[in-house]
Amino acid sequence: MYSFGWCKGIEDAGTLKRMGFDYIECALASLELENQVHFNERFPLYVNSPLPVLAFNIFFPGDMKVIGPEVDQERVRRYIHKAASALNKIGAKTAVLGSGRSRNVPDGWDRKAAEEQFVQLLGWIASELSGTGVALAIEPLNSKESNFVNRVSEAVMFAKQMNHPSIRVLADFYHMDEEKEPLHTLVQNKDWLAHIHLADSGRLSPGTGRYPYRDFAAALQASGYKGMISAECTVNNPETELPESLAYMKMTFS
Repeated sequence: MYSFGWCKGIEDAGTLKRMGFDYIECALASLELENQVHFNERFPLYVNSPLPVLAFNIFFPGDMKVIGPEVDQERVRRYIHKAASALNKIGAKTAVLGSGRSRNVPDGWDRKAAEEQFVQLLGWIASELSGTGVALAIEPLNSKESNFVNRVSEAVMFAKQMNHPSIRVLADFYHMDEEKEPLHTLVQNKDWLAHIHLADSGRLSPGTGRYPYRDFAAALQASGYKGMISAECTVNNPETELPESLAYMKMTFS
């Protein structure tokens, strides 16, 4: 059975609950893990949310580099340690590693060195997430947003290299469409899927555009995936778009 959520700020949790969503997906960076005062103020909002915060995206703040010559390993490892603890206490199930600004490969930086840094990063995260019940989902981003890990198959390559139960992969319909990645990749990589993001053409609400949703849903069903599906997109009129998109997602993926 699928469960449906939306990527929004924690202040919208009550609204999403009223509309019938199963969970909310928030930005991990919004917890401000490196500012203890701000973290202490914000953390209770997530623990006591009226709607479960089962997923988090934007794993790293934009100024924290994880690839390239500017990586501060001590800072990154401290951050991951705090993140794992917070995710566990909040009750999250999935943490999405998109963070395009953080993981972009700087001009002139050796590609092999970048891959080695990424594998090392995944190793740190896997170690911290072990035993928490939280899985990291590597998010492929289209090449306009990141120059590193642009396709589901690439993310799976790194997940396989780690071969750790806490390291899995996300499939995002928008990024797949931008990269023209075939939908059968969902079936080919079915054992590694841990989370799904949705949008429609123009990166707008599901059901408002021209994306082949029936085909995507069929491929996802064929993959055997049963889990969380989050909409991540621009919303122009929340009071009408969110409930209409929820109804559309439930109908399409039923």
